[in-house]
Amino acid sequence: MEPSKVEMKPFALRFSELSTEGGCLLWGRRVIVLSVLRETVLEELHDVHPGISRMKALARSYVWWPGIDTEIEDKEYPSRPWERLHIDHAGPMNGKIYLVVVDSFSKWIEVEVVRSTEAKATIKVLRKLFSTHGIPRVIVSDNGSGFSSEEYNEFLYSNRIKPVYSAPYHPASNGQAERMVQTFKNSIKNFQ
Repeated sequence: MEPSKVEMKPFALRFSELSTEGGCLLWGRRVIVLSVLRETVLEELHDVHPGISRMKALARSYVWWPGIDTEIEDKEYPSRPWERLHIDHAGPMNGKIYLVVVDSFSKWIEVEVVRSTEAKATIKVLRKLFSTHGIPRVIVSDNGSGFSSEEYNEFLYSNRIKPVYSAPYHPASNGQAERMVQTFKNSIKNFQ
């Protein structure tokens, strides 16, 4: 689907100021971020500089897209621990599969061995974690079958948890979980 004239207007107004470098579209020195990567950029900005004013200042230094200030202002950021979780599976490693759960507020990580990536195994671990940490408002995951199944979604719905799915083929949009999975994998390799 081609972008509409309305969507292209901000770029047309800046056409003489646009350039490319290393495969990136730039407005001045700022990288223009594609829509599929914006959520990831917002997460990264928040990880480095919590607070809307500092996030906007940092963003203005390096990136741009139409409506970036509004998106920064409108994005819901966790205000307490265990409000927003990022989850993903790691493995198999050494014959085991792990569920990695990251608290977006504190960056606390929980790792549990699971029998499979199916919803039933994931739900079992989440129930255990919820009993000790409380029930989150939001869980961010990829579109893996265990996270997109009817059983998993019913579990979230029954606990009033909002599911957020990273963009297909762009796992980086679940950046916190992806980074922790990679850190966890590297740690496991170091212990072998």
